Amino acid sequence: MATARIVRAHQLGAASVMQVETVDIAAPGPGEVQIRQTAIGFNYIDVYQRSGIYPLPLPTGLGHEAAGVVEAVGAGVAAVKPGDRVAYMNAGIGAYADRRNVPADRLVVLPDSVSDEVAATVLFKGLTAQYLLRKTHVVQPGDLILVHSAAGGVGQILSRWGKALGATVIGTASTPEKCAIARKAGCDIAIDYSKDDWVETLLAATGGRKARVVYDAVGKDTFLKSLDCAAPFGLVVSYGAASGPAPAIAPELLNKKGCLFITRPSVFPHNADVAVFRANAAELFAAIASGAVTVDIGARFTLDEIVNAHEAAEARATTGAILITP
Repeated sequence: MATARIVRAHQLGAASVMQVETVDIAAPGPGEVQIRQTAIGFNYIDVYQRSGIYPLPLPTGLGHEAAGVVEAVGAGVAAVKPGDRVAYMNAGIGAYADRRNVPADRLVVLPDSVSDEVAATVLFKGLTAQYLLRKTHVVQPGDLILVHSAAGGVGQILSRWGKALGATVIGTASTPEKCAIARKAGCDIAIDYSKDDWVETLLAATGGRKARVVYDAVGKDTFLKSLDCAAPFGLVVSYGAASGPAPAIAPELLNKKGCLFITRPSVFPHNADVAVFRANAAELFAAIASGAVTVDIGARFTLDEIVNAHEAAEARATTGAILITP
């Protein structure tokens, strides 16, 4: 029997509820794989779950994505073997660990062109960008798209990939420094949404043109104004709530704002089927190989520094992806 160091929370609340514990883990069961993890990804959903916005049964592990090396396989596993480099982003909560057992059908084998660190910081965010750009709205050359939090992990991928697909990309961020990062990530225009008149500034910059699709991961602070940025018959995609949940609205408001559509999608249903998940991952890896998607690891923390990682994310003190190492 192996041992593992894991992050566990016995109550929901501030970052300080997390602690590192050492536990025994059994050999992988039928259909399972034991992974020695080398790199772990952070995603803002981890904060939502730890804090109780998306409550979990207690005690609970945390984390959704990681990469590492297969150490052992259970009965019936043929798709991967010991020594394979693999990654996952939806294998059950508990990625904050140095070793764990996961279902084999939740794994994707990594190509040589994708490092463990890139995989651990891009798979969840990259597959989020993949469904947003290729499924929720199939971005076409000439589209004008608006990306909130364009300096963040998903935002930078959306901006770069959207630009590679031929779109004009307008980004927003909460500070001038983050606006500069958004422009570096491919945004044609970057707007500071912390200013009250950011919508007017955006429309002045575009000559009054509004977005075919608005990708909003901020929520409360931006959602109502996002409706003012969408073109008639346009789509507003609420896929996160960094500032708090988006406010409830009456359907009639969508009519008044231009017969708009809104949706609240999630990465997990888009990758629930194993064949679809691996096809989506292959499209993401191809985008990485082409240079359309690159990864900016903006901060690194060890497993023992997990509280600091969450506090930095909640304070919006980081840009790009956060990497956690065992």
